Amino acid sequence: MAHHIHASTTASISELKKNPMGTVAAGEGFPVAILNRNEPAFYCIPAKTYEAILERLEDLELNAIADARADQAIHKVTLDDL
Repeated sequence: MAHHIHASTTASISELKKNPMGTVAAGEGFPVAILNRNEPAFYCIPAKTYEAILERLEDLELNAIADARADQAIHKVTLDDL
């Protein structure tokens, strides 16, 4: 069965076990596909890349919430009302 590999760098699980940080560094900040018997088992990414992905996802969620609320009526409030 053919598998899509969504990374330009690959490594075997054995390579990952021998040198974990070297395997991550080989991706130069991009994902490294870890292969088990020539099939992708998982992707290894640096912490900074993972954090950037999570921030981007959070931004997308907040934008979706803001877009959903854009149709709601606006209530003007003065400082005295607070």
